[in-house]
Amino acid sequence: MIKFKWDPAKEALNFQSHGIHFETATNIFKDPFRMERHDDDSSDDEDRWQTMGFYNDVLFVAYTEREEYTWIISARLAEPFERRIYHEQGRGRSDLRGWERVNS
Repeated sequence: MIKFKWDPAKEALNFQSHGIHFETATNIFKDPFRMERHDDDSSDDEDRWQTMGFYNDVLFVAYTEREEYTWIISARLAEPFERRIYHEQGRGRSDLRGWERVNS
């Protein structure tokens, strides 16, 4: 079972900007078609990941692993090009930009 944590102040700012609560974002980790890629550009201090999954819509979530927790950094609706990647992956796409299905 995945245990989640986040900074409440960061979540409040995220909700103001993107309209997504981090608690809601955790639901995409249950999506059997979830996609993920390593985020090479965001931090020199820790490994960060980007994941996309479906929960009422395609959501894009940035996170890291800290101790035994999955630490949510940000969450938003996926951009149109990200939605295409999520929905069309495995249908001959060659421009996946590093995205892979987690459960494949």
